[in-house]
Amino acid sequence: MPTTADPDDAADGAADETVEPPEQEAENAHDEASGGPVEEPPVALIDEARRALEAVLMVVDEPADPSLLAQLVELPTDTVEQLLGELAASYEADGRGFQLVRVAGGWRFQSHEACAPWVERYVLSGQSSRLSAAALETLAIVAYKQPISRAQVAAIRGVNVDGVMRTLQQRGYIAETGRDDGPGLAVLFGTTREFLERLGINELSELPSLGDFIPGADVVEALEQGLRPSDDLVLDEPSEDVTDGADGGASDEHGADGGASAAVVAEDVPTVDDLSDDPV
Repeated sequence: MPTTADPDDAADGAADETVEPPEQEAENAHDEASGGPVEEPPVALIDEARRALEAVLMVVDEPADPSLLAQLVELPTDTVEQLLGELAASYEADGRGFQLVRVAGGWRFQSHEACAPWVERYVLSGQSSRLSAAALETLAIVAYKQPISRAQVAAIRGVNVDGVMRTLQQRGYIAETGRDDGPGLAVLFGTTREFLERLGINELSELPSLGDFIPGADVVEALEQGLRPSDDLVLDEPSEDVTDGADGGASDEHGADGGASAAVVAEDVPTVDDLSDDPV
């Protein structure tokens, strides 16, 4: 015969069951899904990961993806995000000149926005909107002789070009393209895409030929004629009043005929013997 449940027994069983809060139920569900409770990483590991994150973010060229950082330090992505947020807050609280920010889906260090005037003054110091004549000359040598080393450019110009080459690199007009096979393995430089964009050309073959800047034979001849002395130029001849005293018969306008005037002057000059006879 079928049995029927006693209502009193059902009520007693329901009273024995404890109702868990939603947070505890979610934690239990997470533990069951992961196979056990989640253990917090030790403090030493957290400190080491924090230092590692700072070191990596100091050398990145673009915002670092949090998932990639998590793989590097072998921690969950949420933990890495929390550590980076704490670092950013600590830098801001200390009033540092830099800040850790999340941009473009990643994290990076950058100068603080409050320090922008000083950073701008440093970056733009010594720069102008136009290149100097020395920079243009150096850039032309690199454009036509590339790949070329800094020493070769200096030999062509005849002056030190370290500062000018550094300026052209900062402007993005030239860049390192390799190294020379000779002794010293000198760094070779060449022009960049920025250089082509500035000139409005597609490739280096569109640069004007150097032969267009070499003067013709007629211009060179005219320049040489200008440097030669003129045939009409006559040098002044010696005056007839001044002749060579060695001829024995001529004298200058002062009457110096073979040293006679010099002898007269010598007679008027007292000698040492004369001075010794004078009474004291």
